[in-house]
Amino acid sequence: MIPISPRHRPSIMEAILFFLCTVGLISYFIIGLETVPHIPILLGTLALIAYGLMKQIPFKDLQAAMIAGANSGMGAIFLFFLIGILISSWMISGTIPALINTGFSVIGSTWFYGIVFAVTAIIGVALGSSLTTSATVGVAFIGMSVAMDAELAITAGAIVSGAFFGDKMSPLSDTTNLASSIVGVDLFEHIKHIGLTTIPAFIISLVLFILLSPDETVSLGKVEQYQTALQSAGLIHWASWLPLVALVICTIFKIPAFISLAVSSILATLSASFTSGIGWLEIWNIWFNGYTGTTDFEPVNELLTKGGINSMLFTISLVILALSFGGLLFVTGILPSMLAAFQEKLQNARSIILSTAATAIGVNVLIGEQYLSILLTGETYKDIYDKAGLTKKSLSRTLEDAGTVINPLVPWSVCGVFIADVLGVSVLAYLPFAFFCLLSPVITILFGAKTAKQK
Repeated sequence: MIPISPRHRPSIMEAILFFLCTVGLISYFIIGLETVPHIPILLGTLALIAYGLMKQIPFKDLQAAMIAGANSGMGAIFLFFLIGILISSWMISGTIPALINTGFSVIGSTWFYGIVFAVTAIIGVALGSSLTTSATVGVAFIGMSVAMDAELAITAGAIVSGAFFGDKMSPLSDTTNLASSIVGVDLFEHIKHIGLTTIPAFIISLVLFILLSPDETVSLGKVEQYQTALQSAGLIHWASWLPLVALVICTIFKIPAFISLAVSSILATLSASFTSGIGWLEIWNIWFNGYTGTTDFEPVNELLTKGGINSMLFTISLVILALSFGGLLFVTGILPSMLAAFQEKLQNARSIILSTAATAIGVNVLIGEQYLSILLTGETYKDIYDKAGLTKKSLSRTLEDAGTVINPLVPWSVCGVFIADVLGVSVLAYLPFAFFCLLSPVITILFGAKTAKQK
């Protein structure tokens, strides 16, 4: 969080009590009433304002803290706008359909669970959304699992693992952009750094899924349906790969993420205007509202219908509210008092990373929201990492390893409820087999300290 001076110094017991009451309020609305997270966060914000006024903090100071908090996330917010445009432009240029089609092409061996994990990971990176990947390709794999009498729980675990690998490693992912932006790390530097823990977790998970795979050959009927429908959409051309190549080149030359995404989006849009036959007026509408699939196969339509600025407004509004909420936690002195109480105990890199991971996991369990897990944990530990001489990259990596991937393992979380519903497999059933999600925080806790001070 940008420097916000506390205007009140509550006792540690008062700070913890109010914090738990506020978190309890948010948890009740999200978990108990199943509301969108915006409502309880706004109520929590009002509660903090009331607390601040009771402690004689002028409203203008409370308002300034809210604005300062929201302002600290503007970098992420601008990226979110571009991500919405990038996804829609990659759809109409055929880039994402081509990536998905390529992912399906690798299916054909007996390593079913391993292939489900690998293909879901590829598509997850292409889409940048774990929930979209789970709700589309994941449902198809569940159908294949039923057809070949494979274990649904293991299949679901492979789907969740692959989808959240993609959610971590994709430059299109809102959580990946959020984790890097909130800490102040370049997006592609962040992705490169999380590879230190993500790649080992991926390899171990892949081996485990291969070992657990049944001997039967997978039926390719449904895969062929997907591929036929993707090709019939008329979006896939040789030029579909150009926007991806442009993004890779920008990454190699370390061009800032905002410019990289803009260049790739514009190239994808120009490519689509020549290859897809979509008029410019429709293109601008797609930039805002996203692309809508029009094939004869509804699952593929669901896969292709996404993107646009409008699709990011939910995340953008949540980020603004959550960061404003965080600003109030600082100006009222609640978080500074809590941090001061245990900051002296965090003397080395391992204890700091362990505490960061535990906090991110705790927010996921208590509140069930991965955005808040990243936002609140990142803002809380930013100063601690600076004072301990640890890199910002190590903080953003830990936020992903213990924040993003834990949410689908919590039965009452946003991701857990959604995935259990679309896959028809309970969270507790697939949890033991979501190897990637289970391994990521373990690896970052065990080995993260070794790279925490690398520049």
